[in-house]
Amino acid sequence: MTGWFARLKAGLAKTTAKLGDGIAQVFVRRKLDAQAIEELEEALIAADLGPATAARLAGTIAKLKFHREVDPDTVRATLAEDIAAILAPVARPLVPDPARKPHVVLVVGVNGSGKTTTIGKLARQFRDRGLSVLLAAGDTFRAAAVEQLRIWGTRADCPVIARETGADAAGLAYDALERARREGLDVLLIDTAGRLHNKADLMAELAKIIRVLRKLDATVPHDCLLVLDATIGQNAHAQVETFRELAQITGLIVTKLDGTAKGGVLVALADRFKLPVHAIGVGEAIDDLRPFEARAFARSLLGLD
Repeated sequence: MTGWFARLKAGLAKTTAKLGDGIAQVFVRRKLDAQAIEELEEALIAADLGPATAARLAGTIAKLKFHREVDPDTVRATLAEDIAAILAPVARPLVPDPARKPHVVLVVGVNGSGKTTTIGKLARQFRDRGLSVLLAAGDTFRAAAVEQLRIWGTRADCPVIARETGADAAGLAYDALERARREGLDVLLIDTAGRLHNKADLMAELAKIIRVLRKLDATVPHDCLLVLDATIGQNAHAQVETFRELAQITGLIVTKLDGTAKGGVLVALADRFKLPVHAIGVGEAIDDLRPFEARAFARSLLGLD
């Protein structure tokens, strides 16, 4: 995992720089007083950890009562442990249930969040573990999404079920589940549309997909994953709220952490929603989506080895 840790640290560099600079400015040759704690809280908020989480973390630092000058390294190490403690309960890899054939995963998220790419990467990783996978191109409103999934299907050596643009997504999902059951496949990954500008239509479509799938199997989907783009920062909270109204979200995947100084939002999401974070992405390559590890993320976030 050394290579991945280095990539994770590099991917979080923008967030680390923002957070590290803030901490350094607060704790250069000064005592741990009320003003320092207030400024630390502001630095944490600026790194998108959110007001509630920032207040809690700053409060923990305040309780330490160092009674001496505090160096930034000590503060960073303490914060890393506290952040890891917040993240540990939600760090859960996505493991298909071998008792289910197929294990059905519905993937939701707004357009541009990295949803289709994430599905392709998950498919490849499942295939590398020896699992059989079927992909369903349920975002029937975007021809580009269907084509992109077909490309990933080829890369991952997975069949893709697709229809013409504008086709009924629920009917496609039904056909995909029927085929996956018939062929005894291990995993079915279903892409969906992400048109939040018309929430009512999207809600109706997701509800219909789930309703139609349950005609074949009342237990599906076994997972409903929300893919979030880290570059949106605090807006991620609103997306989680919205998609929880649309579908029963069981877990999160956070992408594009390498393109933003807002990586701290993942900590805020974990603290507020307590939803499992299955994987994070720090780049375009297949290996740049990995299972989420609390301690590695926390230490990378604070620039620690």
